[in-house]
Amino acid sequence: MIKIQANGKSFEVTEDTPLPSFVESLGLAMPRVVVEFNGEAKTPQEAAQVVLQDGDRLEIVKIVAGG
Repeated sequence: MIKIQANGKSFEVTEDTPLPSFVESLGLAMPRVVVEFNGEAKTPQEAAQVVLQDGDRLEIVKIVAGG
């Protein structure tokens, strides 16, 4: 198990967890969120390539459309 931070909370995940799998485990859909990974915003295509490592820090923000 590795430890990561997401939106200020600690999580333990298995090694080799893909970022999209973690986001989905939170009940969120990758196309509907913006992910900042270790201080760098990732596009959905970039996020799909990320495998979480011990100590990673995430900020996950839901995209909300309005008018």
